[in-house]
Amino acid sequence: MSKKIKIIADSTCDISPELVSKYNIEIHPFVVNLGEKSFRDGVDICTNDILKYYRETGQVSKTAAAPPGEYEALFRQWPSDEYDVLFFTISSDFSSAFANASIAAENLDNIYIVESANLSTGILLIVLTACDMVESGMSAKEIAHKLNEIVPKVRASFVIDTLEFLWKGGRCSGVAALGANLLRLKPCIEVIDGKMSVGKKYRGNIDKIIPLYIKDRLDSTPDVVRKRVFITHTFEDRAAVDAALEQVRDSGMFDEVLETRAGCTVYSHCGPNTLGILYIEA
Repeated sequence: MSKKIKIIADSTCDISPELVSKYNIEIHPFVVNLGEKSFRDGVDICTNDILKYYRETGQVSKTAAAPPGEYEALFRQWPSDEYDVLFFTISSDFSSAFANASIAAENLDNIYIVESANLSTGILLIVLTACDMVESGMSAKEIAHKLNEIVPKVRASFVIDTLEFLWKGGRCSGVAALGANLLRLKPCIEVIDGKMSVGKKYRGNIDKIIPLYIKDRLDSTPDVVRKRVFITHTFEDRAAVDAALEQVRDSGMFDEVLETRAGCTVYSHCGPNTLGILYIEA
């Protein structure tokens, strides 16, 4: 009898509750620290808590992966005679999650650790591709191998309203943040080879910039995997998000346009009023 395949991802994939239920994906929470207090991403803390903490203290939250022992306990819940496990992590350049999970899996022969080389729904695109492969009857080993070809084709980017969170989180210099604020610049942050880099810089109000950003991204990648695209954001105001969703639908480039809210890890670095479009290049 063939073994079942269990899909598990860390909470940095920013999956919605609806997709968790639809695809039967288990999510393992990152640790989010507000000062001396620790919480579990998406379990006992949400992005509103991070914004409240920032407004009260001027400090940003810190995030951390679980230690190897916690990952090993997670993996041992799925006996090797019944299950193969595909576990998806955030880029190893952003976190120790991949390294810690790999250590935990060293003595377990049914665990396949997939390094996404990405973040947010850039990870989730890979996770859902794996779910499609499970549905097609592929083995966990075959899926893990095939995903190595797909990971480099994920196109993930965000346009952000303020560099304050990136600066305070140590991801950019204070001089760069000050200059961007003075010039009203809104940079596009791209994930390339597992690392964040600054792409095109836009100037003006974020809601006016988003349509230009989306057009630029879609024009730069005319040949895409049509199956799905994500609009992932940290907006409270629906107007900009709804306009972005409509623009992507009207492009006719994708069969399914999905929306998710970024979780605590992305929010900790990008802050409010961030929006990204994420898809796979064909």
